[in-house]
Amino acid sequence: MKKTTKGLLLSVFVSMMCVPVFAQQKVFTAPSSADAMQNPFNGNAGATTNGKATYTTYCVPCHGDKGRGDGVAAAGLSKPPADHSSAKVQAQTDGALFWKIFTGNNPMPSYKILSQTQIWELVNYIRTLSKAKKK
Repeated sequence: MKKTTKGLLLSVFVSMMCVPVFAQQKVFTAPSSADAMQNPFNGNAGATTNGKATYTTYCVPCHGDKGRGDGVAAAGLSKPPADHSSAKVQAQTDGALFWKIFTGNNPMPSYKILSQTQIWELVNYIRTLSKAKKK
């Protein structure tokens, strides 16, 4: 193979490898319209309990049992899972969290398989994780 062909292939390979890295640096932001969504189960203890059960099934493998992003599957992901107990996550509106769970952000899948009620319940449970970080 000629040196120029090798150089071209190397350039293409390097640029292809960098694209996913730069793409992962993009902040996952919900649209402003999501902020207007109101959680119909806000403050509902039963919904929060249901959310914990759903969280244990779908979220704990990556986010961990305290939501810190340290689940058993986290190390194998292309980018770290969000720390649900962090101030950054806790500062988001319920609507933004709902939208992010519903939409997903690779490697996190979209959770459109869950009902809207289940997603709101997850949001309720995620709100309890800020307290868990202090323990």
